Amino acid sequence: MNIGEEITDFSFDAYYKNDIKKMRISDFKGKWLVLAFYPADFTFVCPTELEELANLHDDFKEQGGEIISFSTDTAFVHKAWHDQSASIAKIKYPMGADPSGLICKALGTYIENEGISLRATFIIDPEGILKAMDIHDNSIGRNAKEILRKLQAAKHVKDNPGMVCPASWEPGKKTLKPSIDLVGKI
Repeated sequence: MNIGEEITDFSFDAYYKNDIKKMRISDFKGKWLVLAFYPADFTFVCPTELEELANLHDDFKEQGGEIISFSTDTAFVHKAWHDQSASIAKIKYPMGADPSGLICKALGTYIENEGISLRATFIIDPEGILKAMDIHDNSIGRNAKEILRKLQAAKHVKDNPGMVCPASWEPGKKTLKPSIDLVGKI
């Protein structure tokens, strides 16, 4: 999957709103979508990240966004973790299940010899186009505020054609207008 490509309309089970549901990526068409892949439930770094995303979930929703977390655990394991952990109980976004690793493999996050995903974040625009991705080692936790900032920057650029966001841009700060037409080619 490359930046600028349309994401596949994956179907998956999810633990969401105290139930296990069948979902599709297309269920979120028209919203900014953040896919947050993590290695496994009942681990150490993962609940810190997922709780931080849960704490900022309303901020993502204010931007017209939604979060879906994914691991290779089943939706039943997500429910058990949700029922056992105060941090995970804060989650109001769907917890996607990818036990076959199909979605992880398609997005390049799957660790074949371990059967788990790398930590990865994908930001998808309302039309289903991949705008940002970050994949890294499982020992490094993410910053939910930075993920939100990236979503805000992607949204700002989409809403303001011809503009680009400089380093560390935040809403309300100045953007740039390239003097030659390089937007989309930079």
